[in-house]
Amino acid sequence: MTEWPAADDRNRFARRLFAPLPARYDRLAEVLSLGQNGRWRRAMVDRVTPAAGPGGLVLDVASGTAGVAIQVARRTGAAVVGVDLTEPMLRQGQDRVARSGQGGRIRLVTGRAEQLPFPDGTFDALTFTYLLRYVSDPQATLAELARVVRPGGLVASLEFGVPAARGWRAGWWLYTRLVLPAAGLVTGGREWYRVGRFLGPNISGHYRRYPVGWTVRAWRQAGLRDVGAAPMSCGGGLVMWGARAAGDGAGGSDGGGHGDGAGHGDGAGRSGGAGGGAGGRSG
Repeated sequence: MTEWPAADDRNRFARRLFAPLPARYDRLAEVLSLGQNGRWRRAMVDRVTPAAGPGGLVLDVASGTAGVAIQVARRTGAAVVGVDLTEPMLRQGQDRVARSGQGGRIRLVTGRAEQLPFPDGTFDALTFTYLLRYVSDPQATLAELARVVRPGGLVASLEFGVPAARGWRAGWWLYTRLVLPAAGLVTGGREWYRVGRFLGPNISGHYRRYPVGWTVRAWRQAGLRDVGAAPMSCGGGLVMWGARAAGDGAGGSDGGGHGDGAGHGDGAGRSGGAGGGAGGRSG
């Protein structure tokens, strides 16, 4: 099994893990989610569209091959800055952006979610996908993400989950430990096999350390209010959302159902095209 590295090496580990995969990454995401990744992404983007629109500016962290960035730009007309750790993923993303016809709205740059080079309150909305398992301090990373969103701006995330119901959880365990590595080997070779063996234990370990209830509280402590969390596809995915609270204090009330436990650079201009910057990781 692929061992989880020391905290200080997590960015480097994530970069190594996903660098060989960009050409087939979107197919991998569908395999990992049993074909649900597209639906999960749409549910996440639904949560930020009220704050984005023509003339707006959205940050997509852990942008990977730009699937979320393209969807946000198409659905809202906003400019989007996408950031990710892995340059090969972003090169694939640039190709996808060009083919999508959204090149005038989307800019992709390399960087880290833990250190975003943007002033406070730059963005109207922010999305991040499959991110917190790859940072050493999820609470500090959430605070940094919230910092760059304007008061009242919306934040949403997508992550894999662990089903809470015993039967679904047993099926999920078998799928992630047995089927997923084998499917990775058949469809993508040794690199995908390595990722397939890594992901199940990594997801389980993350929720042992940071249950969903802890994560909801961490969002609030980061300065987000009206925080909600919705399990997707019997708990195999998790969409979260919240709004940036006004002022510097940590944000207020819980605004949606949520579960606890393991189952559960350059600046960015506010008008015109997307500005440059840094911060994130995909997958």
